[in-house]
Amino acid sequence: MAVSSIPARSEEPTARPTRAPRRPRGEGQWALGHREPLNPNERIKKDDDPLNVRARIENIYAHGGFASIDPQDLRGRFRWWGLYTQRKAGIDGGRTAVLEPHELEDEFFMLRVRIDGGQLSLAQLRVIADISREFARDTADITDRQNIQYHWIRVEDMPEIWRRLESVGLQTTEACGDCPRIVLGSPVAGVARDEVLDPTPALDEIVARYVGDKRFSNLPRKFKTSISWLVDTPYESNDIAFLGVDHPEHGPGFDVWVGGGLATNPMLAQRLGAWVPLAEVPDVWAGVVGIFRDYGYRRLRNRARLKFLVADWGVERFREVLEKEYLGRTLLDGPAPELPAKPIDHVGVHEQADGRHYVGAAPVVGRVSGGQLAQLADVVEAHGSDRVRLTPYQKLLVLDVPSERTESLVDALRGIGLEARPSAWRRGTMACTGLEYCKLAIVETKARGEELVARLEQRLRDFDADISIHINGCPNACARTQVADIGLKGQLVVGPDGRHVEGFQVHLGGGLGMARGQTAGFGRKLRGLKTTADELPEYVERLARRYLAGRSEGETFANWVIRVDEEELR
Repeated sequence: MAVSSIPARSEEPTARPTRAPRRPRGEGQWALGHREPLNPNERIKKDDDPLNVRARIENIYAHGGFASIDPQDLRGRFRWWGLYTQRKAGIDGGRTAVLEPHELEDEFFMLRVRIDGGQLSLAQLRVIADISREFARDTADITDRQNIQYHWIRVEDMPEIWRRLESVGLQTTEACGDCPRIVLGSPVAGVARDEVLDPTPALDEIVARYVGDKRFSNLPRKFKTSISWLVDTPYESNDIAFLGVDHPEHGPGFDVWVGGGLATNPMLAQRLGAWVPLAEVPDVWAGVVGIFRDYGYRRLRNRARLKFLVADWGVERFREVLEKEYLGRTLLDGPAPELPAKPIDHVGVHEQADGRHYVGAAPVVGRVSGGQLAQLADVVEAHGSDRVRLTPYQKLLVLDVPSERTESLVDALRGIGLEARPSAWRRGTMACTGLEYCKLAIVETKARGEELVARLEQRLRDFDADISIHINGCPNACARTQVADIGLKGQLVVGPDGRHVEGFQVHLGGGLGMARGQTAGFGRKLRGLKTTADELPEYVERLARRYLAGRSEGETFANWVIRVDEEELR
């Protein structure tokens, strides 16, 4: 009889062998050895550096036309040269999330022109206007990243467009894509009376040294920068920001902030607590970008922004890695920057440090045209100026205006649809591209914004408070929805007849720390607080009237929103 090999059952239960703890799944961090592409975007970048696509555009696609473009180039690498396919006309927002990319896209492109720091010469402005009229059906929107954005661009025309832009020192290099995007800067850098240190040399060096550099052309996601002495850029919503500050021992320099970003998981930038002199700004910038490249999360696109790494590490560890692994030196501790008494937007007539003036004017929700920009160039030249600036709030400035010519300039700007003394509504309203051209959008934004401003100017002409209204066509917050007094996130809502129509989820009382006494925070979202697009003007008017009637002395809209009962906000 065979003896069983099964051991006799013990009186005492045998303890199960312990399993080794499961290793956490990697986040695609290169520095930790996770180099294998983990999503289609990473595969595209690994297969070929996106900067290389320009040669194919010039040598193949511009000759073969839209049908000749490789899909990976079309929907991936083209972005590194400022090109996105444009939304096909007639596709409503309800189909945005259900159609395939090739069903949504037209055979035309949106094209972004880098204008770092918003700085334009008269010659550059004229070239931008000419390209708009000749190649972009007269489109030329001012974005809240100080870009100019064209529409209706054909791939066949790109070699000539690049030739013209680059002949005056402009470029589209890395205007989009997983790379260092445009560097925001103060539109009055170098001329402002309150500016102690002009950061333009550092901004220019970063662009010259690193934009188009393949060391930084493959980041986990986009990387946004702001450099300004004044508190006049939305520094807390950028991946890195340098803000002017006086060190008690070392003098003027810059305070460093990291990890800001909005979209569907908004986070505000945090202070590193480090003071950086002007000459070291480019090196510190490169160090932070290097951390993002090497330690940033690449596995999931929705966690690939720097803000998630900063949130997980904390600023202490982030600073330690920056100093030890990327700079090789310890940064000096520094004080927090001093905020101005009230927010700065530069609209109106202001004296420069040299006694001349700059004049800030507002289009409506950033919408301008090539013809209008050509007229602007003529007006600027006629008033003795050679410099125009774009702002991160979809406005524009004319610099170096003699004192005796300012009123003439204000009148001339008004004559071409640019208002230097705008209503509070025109001054405070921004809108993203929206359904008209953007493949991600769910609702129309520019036209809705224009209608809203017109209605409010008619009904509340003498409104005496500053209220920011930011209109976004989808949840991605390109118009910084969450940090507006009234943030409007486009979505489909149920209309009066029970059918889905264009509308907005409402965020109330958001803002950044742009002045003393302001606490940065995201807008209040009340359960069920939505409005149809058609009812939007009536809703904003009702809200504004309630604020005027119920505010206390000097109370801002954001503080009023926090204080009042929810029913007051509906």
